[in-house]
Amino acid sequence: MRPLVLTAAFVLAASGSAWSQSIPGMPNMPGMTHPASPPHHPPAPHPPAHHHTPPAAAGQTQTGAQPQSAPQAETMPGMTMAETPAEETVGNEPAPAAPTDHAADRYFDPAIMAHARDELRHEHGGTLISKVMLNLGEYQFRNGEDGYRWEGEAWIGGDIDRFVLKSEGEGSRSSVDAAEVQALYSRAIGPYFNLQAGVRHDFDPGRQRTYAALGVEGVAPYWFDVNAALFVSDHGDVLGRLEGTYDLRLTQKLILQPRVEANLSANDAPEIGAGRGLSGLETGLRLRYEIRREFAPYVGVSFDRKFNAAADFARARGEDPSQTSFVVGIRAWF
Repeated sequence: MRPLVLTAAFVLAASGSAWSQSIPGMPNMPGMTHPASPPHHPPAPHPPAHHHTPPAAAGQTQTGAQPQSAPQAETMPGMTMAETPAEETVGNEPAPAAPTDHAADRYFDPAIMAHARDELRHEHGGTLISKVMLNLGEYQFRNGEDGYRWEGEAWIGGDIDRFVLKSEGEGSRSSVDAAEVQALYSRAIGPYFNLQAGVRHDFDPGRQRTYAALGVEGVAPYWFDVNAALFVSDHGDVLGRLEGTYDLRLTQKLILQPRVEANLSANDAPEIGAGRGLSGLETGLRLRYEIRREFAPYVGVSFDRKFNAAADFARARGEDPSQTSFVVGIRAWF
């Protein structure tokens, strides 16, 4: 009996030792032995990520440095990589001649098709267009005798070349104080400006003059409409005129327009009431309502003042060199 008990105890002790070794962290117990674990070696250290070796200073060499070549793309079976084409150079050979034959002529009467092509060119850039515009047509309420004023133009032509007629003047109930007509050739010198040259004739009673005219008009930056002109008369008078307007849209139909016009002279000319330097200045503010784009009544105020010798000439004729007028008028075009 005793040998049997000893044998059972020995078997239980052996199985317990094996079970304790299979569990990590199992503490050593008395009477139990564990085989030695294999030696543990720490992994070799890796270089830090994104580590860049600074370049060697000028005149120094790096010991052990190996030349590095550019990375090469890996070639895969069944794939061929095309070479990058060389940069193409622009040729300097003359352009080929435009074709003169038309496919439509093979199926239709060539004369009819030629006429159709002429009409196409005419309606796409070669069209003759025209416009008549009355910028100012107003009655002026002022101290003393009331007056009136007009300013307008008409032109005919294309996008580049035009023939222009301009007219402006003023007067009172009793007479016409000033009237002029200009006949001009207009040539576009850019997207926004036209160069104009021609003649001007004044129909003032007792002081008629004919002038050679040269000017430029167009749209300046920020949408200012500007007009500058130089006039040389057959009597040797040299005059200049500067005009500027701006449309301030309060609504789609209600527009406030400031206006400035300055008249200059290079010499004193009592016959036409012009004095050297700044002869006259007109500033105004007009509010118009566009019933249609082509027709707009307006109201406003205008301030006219003469300067220097021109003011003296006005006083000598019994006129006031400074006037304020309340105006009512229409602006129309078609």
